[in-house]
Amino acid sequence: MTAPAPADGRRIAYVNARLLDPATRLDAPGALLTQGGEILDAGPRLFADGIPADVAVIDCGGDCLAPGLIDMRVFIGEPGAEHMETIESASKAAAAGGITTMIMMPNTEPPIDEPALVDYVERRARVTSDVRVHAMAGITKGLAGKEMAEMGLLKAAGAVAFTDGRHAVADALVLRRALSYATGFGMLVVQHAEEPRLSTGAMNEGEVATRLGLPGIPAAAEAIQIERDVRLVALTGARYHVAQVSCADSLEVIRGAKERGLAVTCGVSPHHFALNETAVAEYRTFAKTSPPLRAEADRLAIVEGLRDGTIDVISSSHDPQDQESKRQPFAQAASGVIGLETMLPIALELHLNGYLSLLDLLARMTINPARLLGLNRGVLKAGAKADFFVFDPEAPWIIRAEKLRSKSKNSPYDGRPIQGRVRRTVVAGRTVFGG
Repeated sequence: MTAPAPADGRRIAYVNARLLDPATRLDAPGALLTQGGEILDAGPRLFADGIPADVAVIDCGGDCLAPGLIDMRVFIGEPGAEHMETIESASKAAAAGGITTMIMMPNTEPPIDEPALVDYVERRARVTSDVRVHAMAGITKGLAGKEMAEMGLLKAAGAVAFTDGRHAVADALVLRRALSYATGFGMLVVQHAEEPRLSTGAMNEGEVATRLGLPGIPAAAEAIQIERDVRLVALTGARYHVAQVSCADSLEVIRGAKERGLAVTCGVSPHHFALNETAVAEYRTFAKTSPPLRAEADRLAIVEGLRDGTIDVISSSHDPQDQESKRQPFAQAASGVIGLETMLPIALELHLNGYLSLLDLLARMTINPARLLGLNRGVLKAGAKADFFVFDPEAPWIIRAEKLRSKSKNSPYDGRPIQGRVRRTVVAGRTVFGG
């Protein structure tokens, strides 16, 4: 684990805040007290008898104070494609978005499939990052889907889970073995659910693809992959997580697995509940994603999956691409959108439109990913890490891609009016954004 150095030994009180702690279901006016990198206390009655004279005071102005967001799916160009994104630039974007922990995907050059690469990420983040950084390591060597990586050594080096990132592990025998080995180490396996042979198109299969003359990717490509994997989970007893769901059929499979008591969880990216396939009209490559944006019926099913608890996690799936990768004919353009700074405000639309309470929404970006990854954070309580952020959930602004802190600007939300502003982000007791 890597993080900025803790703040000095002063005690700091954050007062006049609306405390939001999904782990304990706390939603009340109150205060929080930190010292160094630790929370000393938090609650509605804190400082009821006054604030000691030796405590520094930060007035939150009535804004919300919540555990720092944990982003379970972040692609970073370092090493190998630093012109698209570095750990440093990604961390600044994350801090501006209220994210205090980034989980880095192994799709780098070389890929994170050996302990030395996990160690490299830790060392670089220790020097350059404003937020905590962990790496997921490859399930397979070279992320090629053929030969298992050394899971035990990767865990010992600090990997928090295993995934091949943008690539599905298509070979059933390889995945079965990986699930079995990961179970022995108590580790989570994260799958990119797209059956490769059915996923060679450019966008969602359907009327819009036909009208645009583009090859389509059927929703079945995702559901089939998950159905097969769920069988392997039942066989091995493994913990299995679908990185991104995008369609109603996938949710039916996952609901069934959960009803059977299998350790199956899933996540979603904001673009799959905020946009549908019409966003790629006029061949707009900045809205090309993997899995692709689906039909409106699927988008509504994703919203319902968040509402009823089928979907456990919201992650940004931040995937920076440069102009040369996106300024291509649609079929040849790279997939991926940036999302570190926009994850929170896009997700807040679910709350502001009445689909989720603020606590339930925040749970999917704090305590839920923390528990899945075995991280001791995502909660406001004495002894917890002083990682939190202050935000106004109703403050309006307009997304301007050129003003986002990511090195790459491939946002599908450019010009979109939204609500929700981060005012301050604190990591290990130190303010890394705002203030």
